[in-house]
Amino acid sequence: MDVKDRVVVVTGGASGIGRALCRAFAAAGAAAIVVADRDAEGARAVADEFDGRGRAVVTDVGSEPDVVALVRAAEEEFGRIDLFCSNAGIIVAGGVEVDNGDWDRIWRVNVLAHIYAARAALPGMLERGEGYLLSTASAAGLLTQIGSAPYSVTKHAAVALAEWLSITYGDRGIGVSCLCPQGVWTNMTGGEGRRRDPSEVARSTAGRDGFLEAEEVADVVLAALAENRFLILPHPEVATYEQRRAGDRERWLNGMRRVQASLRPPAP
Repeated sequence: MDVKDRVVVVTGGASGIGRALCRAFAAAGAAAIVVADRDAEGARAVADEFDGRGRAVVTDVGSEPDVVALVRAAEEEFGRIDLFCSNAGIIVAGGVEVDNGDWDRIWRVNVLAHIYAARAALPGMLERGEGYLLSTASAAGLLTQIGSAPYSVTKHAAVALAEWLSITYGDRGIGVSCLCPQGVWTNMTGGEGRRRDPSEVARSTAGRDGFLEAEEVADVVLAALAENRFLILPHPEVATYEQRRAGDRERWLNGMRRVQASLRPPAP
């Protein structure tokens, strides 16, 4: 997809990767950028950057009525949605002991939000015979996330849904891409504080492979959309890790256990 003259919706657009995507789409000539976020002030600030092409819509992506209202607002004002970027996401640390409330919250934001977006945006796209869905997942959705079972499980589900959407609608004019970065400097990864003291980050796999700026990720996304590429890997090393995981699961699991052990604080 060439985003020039297209109507684009980006959830989680007030900061991080979402904000960088909005700016990249605007620079590439998008006709309109709808910036959706729970942060009303942040969304308006981003939308105001785009010389009248930006619109801010306060949206909780974990609420289906909010996502439906977002799609309706975009379609009513601009007539269509060409590209819907389901980008918002959260992380919850911990394992199976994480309480049900947090499991429910991350499931709604990291998985159900993608379902709500597709359910709301697809009818208009299918009627026109064209449209594009971009889901932001994570390298954790192809591999796993040490220290967070909820993040690992939900990101795997997000990748699976994107694959299903591509298989099901790819021959009906609907493009689907799934963004799976490793470390990116955003609020989720600790922002400026972690940049200044990166020692803990550097010991992780993501840290060793290098954290990217959100703007670098957005550039990779634009190039991938132009090629209608399904899997978007700003960190190309992830493809090798996924191949190793599939080729020898036992070896890969043993290696991940070693990484996990290296991240544990030393015994007192």
